Amino acid sequence: MVTQISIQVAALPIGRFMAAVLPTKKFHLPGCGSREFSLNPGPFNVKEHVLISIFANAGTGFGNGDAYAVGIVDIIKAFYKRKISFFASWLLVITTQVLGYGWAGLLRKYVVDPAHMWWPGTLPQVSLFQALHEKDERKMSRAKFFLIAFICTFCYTLVPGYLFPTLSSISWICWAFSKSVTAQQLGSGMQGLGLGAFTLDWNVVSAYLQSPLISPFFVTVNMAIGYALVLYLTIPIGYWVMNWYNARTFPIFSSGLFTSNGESYDVTSIVNDKFQLDITKYEKKGRIHMSMFFALTYGFSFATIAATVSHVCLFYGRDIIDRTRASYKGKDDIHTKLMKKYKDIPGWWFYSMLLVTIVVSLVLCTVLNDQVQMPWWGLLAACVLASFFTLPISIITATTNMTPGLNVLTEYVMGLLRPGQPITNVCFKTYGYISMTQAVSFLSDFKLGHYMKIPPRSMFLVQFVGTIIAGTVNLCVGWYLLTNISHICEPEFLPSDSPWTCPQDRVFFDASVLWGLIGPKRIYGSLGYYSALNWFFLGGFLGPVLVWLLHKAFPKKTWISKINLPILLGATAMTPPATSVNFNSWITVGVIFNYYVFRYRKQWWQRYNYILSAALDAGVAVMGVLLFFTLGMHGINIKWWGTGGEYCGLASCPTAKGIVVDGCPVY
Repeated sequence: MVTQISIQVAALPIGRFMAAVLPTKKFHLPGCGSREFSLNPGPFNVKEHVLISIFANAGTGFGNGDAYAVGIVDIIKAFYKRKISFFASWLLVITTQVLGYGWAGLLRKYVVDPAHMWWPGTLPQVSLFQALHEKDERKMSRAKFFLIAFICTFCYTLVPGYLFPTLSSISWICWAFSKSVTAQQLGSGMQGLGLGAFTLDWNVVSAYLQSPLISPFFVTVNMAIGYALVLYLTIPIGYWVMNWYNARTFPIFSSGLFTSNGESYDVTSIVNDKFQLDITKYEKKGRIHMSMFFALTYGFSFATIAATVSHVCLFYGRDIIDRTRASYKGKDDIHTKLMKKYKDIPGWWFYSMLLVTIVVSLVLCTVLNDQVQMPWWGLLAACVLASFFTLPISIITATTNMTPGLNVLTEYVMGLLRPGQPITNVCFKTYGYISMTQAVSFLSDFKLGHYMKIPPRSMFLVQFVGTIIAGTVNLCVGWYLLTNISHICEPEFLPSDSPWTCPQDRVFFDASVLWGLIGPKRIYGSLGYYSALNWFFLGGFLGPVLVWLLHKAFPKKTWISKINLPILLGATAMTPPATSVNFNSWITVGVIFNYYVFRYRKQWWQRYNYILSAALDAGVAVMGVLLFFTLGMHGINIKWWGTGGEYCGLASCPTAKGIVVDGCPVY
């Protein structure tokens, strides 16, 4: 994925080149009095650089990479083989991308203006902008340091990215015990608990969890504790001692769906011609089973979203109330004072955007309901849900750089309200989850503009226009591929052998089946095998209460206030697809830089830490794009021992008696 850091790097030479070659002639606009403009108003400056980067990255979401709603169009056309018009698709994409901007703008005073809402994720960008534009006569300026680190990372990424992929996950226990299932379950970094597994690939370190260099140390500690409690305490007890949910019948680490005897569940066999659940076939085939780890991942997702609400109410409730009453006692920081010289965005801009977007969305859900299958009341419910959670999740992101998601909650809610309707479920999820995610992205960009002193009105226009253009381009590209490539999105095992297998869209499709087609009642309700996981909601909600009471009882113990249960409980929320080797390396690098380097080489950390993070991300991203267009698109591969992965094939084997799986021993 091309990151915003990559865009920053690419925009600088382009901007300076245009400043050098474009004509400086000034033009007068008719009817505008003495106002004039020029194609080249002057040297390329840092504020232009910031606006270009935000414009180019607008509409991609907070780490999603593209317009999320395009996935709905993909599964409707490629998986469900139904029709949806381009106009309805465009409205769906644009409204889901823009909806969250409305209420996000109204929350700026809570999560952008206060100094303690510092948005760690923006700091590498700020450091890089400053380094690229500052005049530093030192022997090792930050710009020079970035360039050296970028070139080194760019060149090295060729090794694990193409020549020697096995370096991405080195699991020496698997090599030492090549015939032991248990040893490989313990040692595999991709399909097991990852004991001793490590990586020499920065892409693996920063994948899913972003760069560990920019997360505060207390966040790293919370993540490490949560990860250890799940993978090294709960999973071993549940799998080897208690055999929860018949754990040993399935792989120890898998996101797959299984039958009761450990075989992969054929979802298509229980879907009727109307793409609804065939009850008779479902009852005959039996309920869907998950690996114990995957089931617990959903449980901890339930706990995380509940803990987010109670944590923010208890630890930030007073601040929210004070700012609502306009009686905030704290002094404005220097950034807020400097930003007051610019005209602020009128509130009616946000109210108008919110109203227009909701009206257009209602038209889509009523006039074109046969294509999106989204009831009007579902849209309003999604808006209420997203607007309620935007503030607490923004606060968590602004103080920890971790963003709890609403995807599971929205799927759960609509699955209860409208079971058996997968398209309705994914549309509700997108309006609820992505509008919240876009709101957080909007606020993050505003904090970046706050640090870089960008006029708020310019920020608003750049984000809005950029989102419209990005969403339209995303849809056009997807539409072209869906209508011009045969066998698109078919699995690799089918005879067509198409390289266009759409793995992300297949996950999206599986989620629509799990939550929309079968529904949570048959999985987590009274009819479900996993109903006990609903207690995680209560446990997650009460957890921060206990931490808050301890904080009040022992106010001098400052470490207690650093216990952040939304982060701790949600540590493994990204697994799968994140694996143990991702966490091992992320935690290790985070501890090294944000504890040891920060403590013993603080001046170096203050000057170069965020620059190093930006250089590593940019080097990996640029080489990744280069490899894709030069080799990946043409199917040019090499094969030798170093391209065979981590060699932990037995890690995915079940260990229950009598379960037969190809390539696995029978117990």
